[in-house]
Amino acid sequence: MQAMILAAGFGTRLLPFTELRPKPLFPLLNEPLLLLTIRRLQLAGFDRIIVNCHHLKEQIVDALAGISGVIIQEEEMVLGTGGGLRMALSHMRDEPLLISNGDIYHTVDYLDLYRSHKSGGTLVTMAMHDYPRFNKVTVEDDRVTSFDDQSGEKCLAFTGLHVLDPEVLETIPLAQKNSIIDRYCELLLEDLPIQALRVDGCSWTDMGTVADYLALHGKLLKKEIPLWQEFSITPESSFLIADHIGTEGVTLKDWCCVGSARFGQDVTLTRCVVWDGVRIEEGTDLSDTLLV
Repeated sequence: MQAMILAAGFGTRLLPFTELRPKPLFPLLNEPLLLLTIRRLQLAGFDRIIVNCHHLKEQIVDALAGISGVIIQEEEMVLGTGGGLRMALSHMRDEPLLISNGDIYHTVDYLDLYRSHKSGGTLVTMAMHDYPRFNKVTVEDDRVTSFDDQSGEKCLAFTGLHVLDPEVLETIPLAQKNSIIDRYCELLLEDLPIQALRVDGCSWTDMGTVADYLALHGKLLKKEIPLWQEFSITPESSFLIADHIGTEGVTLKDWCCVGSARFGQDVTLTRCVVWDGVRIEEGTDLSDTLLV
C-alpha cells in the first residue's frame, strides 16, 4: 500500500515558530510529529510513503534520511496540495493512494479508510466528521455534494485524510500551484461521485495554532485522548521531562512537556511546552506558553 504526507506548507498561523522549523517537524511529546506519522503508516502496512517538502525543506530531508520506504519530494516552488500530488504521480504505483496532512494528530483507522475506498467504487474517498469549527463540506447519503456551501446544513469537516485513485491527478497541470479540492470540485461537475466516510467519534486535532498545539499536549499528558503506540515513551504523569536534564529549583504545574532544556533557579511553568536547547532564566514564571 502507498501513502503521501503533505508537508510542504508554510504554517503561517504558527509564526514565528515556523520560521525555526517546518510544522510537521514540531515535536509532540518531544518527538517530531512527521516521524510518528510515518511510523504509524508503516505499522499499518504502508510500504511506500511519499513526503513532499518546500518550506525549510532541508530540515525534513535531514530528518527522513535513511528511512526505508520513504520517498522525499523536494519542491522548489509552492505547488499547493494538488500541484504537490501531481508532481508525485511519477512515484506512485497503480493502486489507491492514502493522503494525510502533515500537521494532524488523530485516531482515524488508516486501513479502514483504505479498504472502504477500495470497496466503495469511487475515485475518491474522504474521511469526514462533525466538527463545527471546520464544517464546510456538504455531505448527503455518504456522498460529498459541495465544497462551497456556507449554510452549514448537512455540512461536515474534512479531516485531511483521503484516498484517491492516481488517475484523478492526471489532468492537473504539472509544475503549477493547484488545490486538490479544486480537482474534486471538477469531479462533482463531471457527475463522478466522491465517497464520504464518516469517522465521527475519532480523536482529531489540527495542529494549526499555538493554542491548538498546547491543548493537544495537555490532552495527551492528562490522558484525555489516546496516545499513539508509536511514541517512544508513555508518560506516567502529566509531566514529561527529558530524562537527562535536571529540574532542581523548577516547579511544574497542571501539565508540562519539557525537552532537553537548561533552567535557572526559581522557575515556574504551567501548561508549557519547552523545546530542546532552550535556556530558561532564573525567576521565570510562565503559563500557556511555547518556549523555543
